[in-house]
Formats: sequence, structure tokens, C-alpha cells
Amino acid sequence: MKIDELDHFVIVTENLDACLHFYQDLLQMKHGINGQQHYLSFGRQKINIHTFPGEFEPSAQYPGYGTNDFCLITTDDLEDVKKELQEAGVSIVQDVCEKVGARGAMHSLYVYDPDGNLVEIAKYDEE
Repeated sequence: MKIDELDHFVIVTENLDACLHFYQDLLQMKHGINGQQHYLSFGRQKINIHTFPGEFEPSAQYPGYGTNDFCLITTDDLEDVKKELQEAGVSIVQDVCEKVGARGAMHSLYVYDPDGNLVEIAKYDEE
């Protein structure tokens, strides 16, 4: 079996408004609703939002707030990204540093979203 790409993942939020502000307003993702399901889309991926653990079945065995750690890719200058986030009141967990991603060398910075998920924002060196 060969897996080709990631389609979506789920985050659980205690505060939908704060979650949407972070991802929609600051990170410029598109918010949508499919029935009762809130989601954020960007590129060819999406993040499904659950407003409480186990809201939709099946769910993760131990769903919860602030349990995710993921990397988002940007083509923007990371110093500009850092400045925008700080001006919006988002604390930088780890400043710009060298990392290696799925496609090679990149630089990343880390922040927490309103629910405590660790969000790595990265830019590949070749871009």
C-alpha cells in the first residue's frame, strides 16, 4: 500500500471564536461549514474542527485539547510572519531555526494556537 498525501486532520477547540481568529484571520485559512462540521482549508488540505472531544464519530481514542503538533508551510518571509504574529499578541515559542522537513532544508518558528496545539510555521530554503 502506498499513501500519497495528507488530506485533513482534526483539532479540538474549547473556544471556536478564538480558534477561527487564529487560523482564519492570522493564518489566512478559509473557514467553511459542512452541516455541523466546521473546517479550515488551505492549499489542498484542511483541518476539521471539533468543539468538544469525540464530537463526531469515529474519533481518536484519546481526543483532547492542545494535543496536536504539526507543521504548516509558507512562502512568506519568516521574519515578517513572526512580526505579524507578535503584533497580533501571539507569543513565539521558538524563534526562527533550521529544521529538515519532508522536502529538505527549511527554517521554522513555533507558536501555540489558542488551544495549546504546537504550530510550526516553516519555509523551505529553496522557496
